[in-house]
Amino acid sequence: MPIRPELAHEQPYGAPQLDVPVLLNVNENPYPPSPDVVETISREVARAAEGLNRYPDRDFSELRQDLADYLALETGVAMDPFSVWAANGSNEVMLHLLQAFGGPGRTALSFAPTYSMYPEYARDTHTRWITARRDEDFTVDPRTAAAAIAEHRPSVILLASPNNPTGTALPPSTIEAVLEAARTADPATPAVVVVDEAYAEFRRAGTPSAVSLLADHPNLAVTRTMSKAFALAGARVGYLAAQPDLVDALRVVRLPYHLSAVTQAVARAALRHRDTLMAQVGGLREERDALVAWLREQRTPAGAGLRVADSDANFVLFGTFADRHAVWQGLLDRGVLIRETGPDGWLRVSVGTPQENAAFRRALTDVVEALTNVIEETA
Repeated sequence: MPIRPELAHEQPYGAPQLDVPVLLNVNENPYPPSPDVVETISREVARAAEGLNRYPDRDFSELRQDLADYLALETGVAMDPFSVWAANGSNEVMLHLLQAFGGPGRTALSFAPTYSMYPEYARDTHTRWITARRDEDFTVDPRTAAAAIAEHRPSVILLASPNNPTGTALPPSTIEAVLEAARTADPATPAVVVVDEAYAEFRRAGTPSAVSLLADHPNLAVTRTMSKAFALAGARVGYLAAQPDLVDALRVVRLPYHLSAVTQAVARAALRHRDTLMAQVGGLREERDALVAWLREQRTPAGAGLRVADSDANFVLFGTFADRHAVWQGLLDRGVLIRETGPDGWLRVSVGTPQENAAFRRALTDVVEALTNVIEETA
């Protein structure tokens, strides 16, 4: 087949989808929508179905208003619906951004380790992909960021906060430093700085959203998703907040009627239950913090302990292991699926229900006892 040369040996993105009792590998919300949410979604989808012979609202104006209202409630920042964009998952929102602001002869910059789909967005839009390194604690040093921006002169800068797979949130001062470095590197056309807040609702108290910086930065975009906090991974709804001029650029590259009437109806129905869903998020935060504390207490008979990254997300990165695949496989053999991703030696576990988290703790205890010297002594 006459496939593009740079795609010839690539493999499709995807985490293992296995039928095991405990699924903690793709950062889903472990709780299905409540009966009330299901009833509202069913009613609104049925209403949308009556008009499926017509194209949907191309600019999904009602959904944009609902998302703007939600962002104002969640972040405390008033939001104009013309400052909101949405698509089929935050993945498509990111692709729109790279289509509009990346491309041949342009560069996208991020800070590794980070989300493994970012280089694929760049590849698919013929955008050069460059990474600088995060610090040992997975934070981004503003001086490192400024130096990388000055050297590579990117058109797009991708910052995940909380970061995937590490769970690390960025303070506003770091984001502002990146915005300033982007402006200094090219005052006439500064890079678009994208802050990926897919897991923002799980951030710890006192950690503000980058939405608070939008008013002063026309080159800033903040992306989010309804897959995680809203338990709508199967609905595929992502969105973005930015100043209207940036949003208008995305309208140029989107495919016609890209957000179906059914998708719009599902998203609007879920947003009506935002208070109930946000209360559920609070419980997941507590489970995450308890899981972090438990992992940090674990020791091998020789006294080696685990390293655990601070997390503002609904997952935890932990290690380091001399053979992480053996640990992953040992957990899978005990009915628990987590993710083998991130830097060498590390594993990532999603936060599940209390019962699922207990099953993970039991399985990991068994694996560490069964595998000699599995935890690296340098840890």
